Amino acid sequence: MFKKLLALVAFVFIATSANANTEQVNLKDPYKMVRQVSDNTFQRITRDQPLIEKDKEHLRVIVTEELMPYIDYKYAALRVLGSHVSKVRAIKDPAEQKQAIEDIRVFIDVFQEYLIATYAGVFTQYTNQQVEFAPSREFVGQDVVLVKTKIVDPGKPDIKIDFKVREDRSGEWRAYDMVAEGISLLDAKQSELQGILRQQGIEHVSNLLKQKSQLPVQFRGDGGNE
Repeated sequence: MFKKLLALVAFVFIATSANANTEQVNLKDPYKMVRQVSDNTFQRITRDQPLIEKDKEHLRVIVTEELMPYIDYKYAALRVLGSHVSKVRAIKDPAEQKQAIEDIRVFIDVFQEYLIATYAGVFTQYTNQQVEFAPSREFVGQDVVLVKTKIVDPGKPDIKIDFKVREDRSGEWRAYDMVAEGISLLDAKQSELQGILRQQGIEHVSNLLKQKSQLPVQFRGDGGNE
């Protein structure tokens, strides 16, 4: 399920007009940010096709440079950990808490690499789907907005997607979650990992995601715990 949701988010970020010029992303406007990242990522993939055809690992470079700066992966990772973060805050022993915080930092780094690898994999399946964006709405005074989009693929039902975009303390907006047909990407991953986290600990979960992130770039479907 999580892989399928990531495939949808990947398509939204790249399935836009290939004719727009690469432009500086406006982090002060959540609606413009999503559109501009979409345009820029698509153009990069089109421009780098010779490199991608030679080595699909180049997709990791594109994801790292064009997409990840606009995804709040740190906040997303903490959301996935859920109540585990609160438990760490409640630890009384300083040395134990210090180690627990370090374990969370490792998880965040691994989660970022996992997202990069997964996005790179689903980008191999892009087949020119089109995306329609809902009109921008007033967002002044809000710290989270939904950027509504719709994937249009001829001969198939439209897929409605809401991007959750969050404003940080500096006033910049980045995406941290998406809801596809009522299913939250973060909720899906949290549900998948919570049992493993409780039974085997955060270090095991980090190692599990690290192993998956190191697999060669290829689309591996939606099976298992990917």
